[in-house]
Amino acid sequence: MDSLTQAVLGAALQGTVLGRIQGRRSLIYGALLGSVPDLDVVIRYADPVSQMTYHRGFSHSIFVLTGLALLLAWLVHQLARKRWPDKGYSLGRLFLAFWLVLVTHPLLDAFTVYGTQLFWPLPFTPLSWAAVFIIDPLYTVPLLVAVIYSAWVGFNGRAVRCLSLALLLSTAYLGLGLAGRMAAEQRLQTALDAQGIETSEVRAMPLAFNSLLWRVLAKTPDGHYYEGISSTFDHAPPEMQRLSLNLGLAAQLKDAPLLERLRWFTDDWLRYDQVGDALVVSDLRMGIPGDYTFRFKMAHRGDRGQWVAERPSVWKGSGPRFDRAALVLIWQRIFAQRPPLPLATWTEKQLGQGREPGP
Repeated sequence: MDSLTQAVLGAALQGTVLGRIQGRRSLIYGALLGSVPDLDVVIRYADPVSQMTYHRGFSHSIFVLTGLALLLAWLVHQLARKRWPDKGYSLGRLFLAFWLVLVTHPLLDAFTVYGTQLFWPLPFTPLSWAAVFIIDPLYTVPLLVAVIYSAWVGFNGRAVRCLSLALLLSTAYLGLGLAGRMAAEQRLQTALDAQGIETSEVRAMPLAFNSLLWRVLAKTPDGHYYEGISSTFDHAPPEMQRLSLNLGLAAQLKDAPLLERLRWFTDDWLRYDQVGDALVVSDLRMGIPGDYTFRFKMAHRGDRGQWVAERPSVWKGSGPRFDRAALVLIWQRIFAQRPPLPLATWTEKQLGQGREPGP
């Protein structure tokens, strides 16, 4: 999630557990501690694929963060015994506060689509529950209001209850997001089943700044995928387009270790495109149809026409580009299924090819 959300979540948690002891300072301490896992962004890697896939790694591991929480709790407890013996800083209470603040950061990240290595150094595919968009005001605002209220009135019974209620509401919202994701996947699966289309994997992710409108991907055994749009309020089958993963191009990079790492990190939700003399690999999970957030040039044509792997670079035009016109259409689509989103137009504009013939 975004930095503001992680900070207010940390503030709310530490305020709830230690607010009666630390007062308003608990909000500051919690906001700072809750931002610690993202300090890995200061590490610079040699290429953008490594930069992407090593982020949310060791610094987001529940094993590392549990050890850090225990160390911090012990240090503060030792200091408190000497300087503030009457404050009530028990080791257990300190550990609970620090552990909750630290561990909920990667847990919340795992509810987005990016991918979080909760169990580093174990080689599991990064967790990506895709229940909320990376910036979602409906999740953040209740926590922010509760933190501001507690900072304003000071710590008393009402402030702690307000923080606890905000934490309860935000957690429930994550649960609703998971339910929405599963419902969106089921709607597309039902639509494909009705047309006799066999699928191997189905994956939904929320579109910009909400958990009501979903982009749903479905792979087919023949190397294609369907990309559909589904809203919580839909009554008819979702609009969709059929596109190729271009797996023949992937075979040209079969020995490239960074491609294998990217496949692992994204759970192999990748498509491959030849653009001129460049081989471009796109992460299908993030962005809007045809306009994917992470695209990398990973090979070029050699003198004899063969593909030559190279150090990956960010493909021109990559990155989040939610222009105003697209956002207006996306927000209108939440509540009305007609007109459908212009999937083929967006795809043709960004990828240079439109929808394949098919349903």
